[in-house]
Amino acid sequence: MDLSGRRQSNNVEDRRSKGGKVAGLSIGGVIIAGLIALLLGGNPQEVIQQLGSQTTQGEAYTPTEEEEAFKVFASQILASTEDIWTSEFKKMGKTYVAPKMVLFHRSVQSGCGNASSSMGPFYCSADQCIYLDLDFFNELSSKFGAAGDFANAYVIAHEVGHHVQHQLGVLDQAHAKMAKQSQEEANKTSVRIELQADFIAGVWGYYENKTFGSLEDGDLEEAINAAQKIGDDYLQRSARGSVTPESFTHGTSAQRMKWLKRGLTTGDMSKGDTWSVPYSSL
Repeated sequence: MDLSGRRQSNNVEDRRSKGGKVAGLSIGGVIIAGLIALLLGGNPQEVIQQLGSQTTQGEAYTPTEEEEAFKVFASQILASTEDIWTSEFKKMGKTYVAPKMVLFHRSVQSGCGNASSSMGPFYCSADQCIYLDLDFFNELSSKFGAAGDFANAYVIAHEVGHHVQHQLGVLDQAHAKMAKQSQEEANKTSVRIELQADFIAGVWGYYENKTFGSLEDGDLEEAINAAQKIGDDYLQRSARGSVTPESFTHGTSAQRMKWLKRGLTTGDMSKGDTWSVPYSSL
C-alpha cells in the first residue's frame, strides 16, 4: 500500500507513555480472550469492564522504532478515512465528525470503561474513540497469519466503520435492540453490526484506491485473508477444535470476506444493508 507523501491525522492521542499492565495476564497469555473480542464493536461495555477491572498502572513505556512506524501508518490511514467519509457523508447531505484514535500500551481507560490489549482494537461510541495498541499489528501477523499493510488498514477501517454506524444512528439503534434480546439473539444482532462494519471498511478501501491509487498487487488479498482469519468459526476452531454458532458475534470467515468484498468492489453504501437480509443468508 503506497502512502508516500500522505498526510497524518490530527485526531490521534498517544497514551502509550501511560501504559499499564493487567494483573496476572499478558498479551500472549490471554489469546482466547483476544480471539473472542477481536475487532470489538457492537456492545463492548461488558467485556471491557470485565477485563479492565484487572488493570493496574505500570511503568512508563518507550515505543520501539517499529511501533513508531506503525503510528505513522495508523495516522495516515485515519486521515484517509477522514477524507473519504467527509466526502461520502456530504453526498448523503450529512456532516461527518471524525473519531479520535487513542494509541495505548497494554491497558487504557476508555469512555466505555477500562480495557486491555488482549481485547484487540475496539470502538467506544460513548466517547467516539477508536482504541488501538500498536502491538496488535504484530499479533495479527504472528498469531493469526494475517500480515500486510492493507490487512492492518482494514483493522482500522473496520473500527472507523463502527463510528460511521454511530454517526448514521445505526449503532445506537442496534444497542437498544440488543438490550431487549436474549443472549443468542443479541449475538445475531452483533453479527449484523460487525458484517456491516466490514462492508463499510470495504467501501473505504474502494474510494481510497479510486481517490489516491494507493493499492498495490496483493493488497486486496491481504485484507480478504485477514477477514478470513478473524471469522468466528475460524477462531473457535483454531482455539478449541470445534465451533458454537450460537455464540458467534462477528460472523463466519465466509460472511466477513463476503461483506468486505462487496464494499471493496461496489463502493456503494446502499449495498451494505445487513439488517433486512435473513440471518441465514448473511
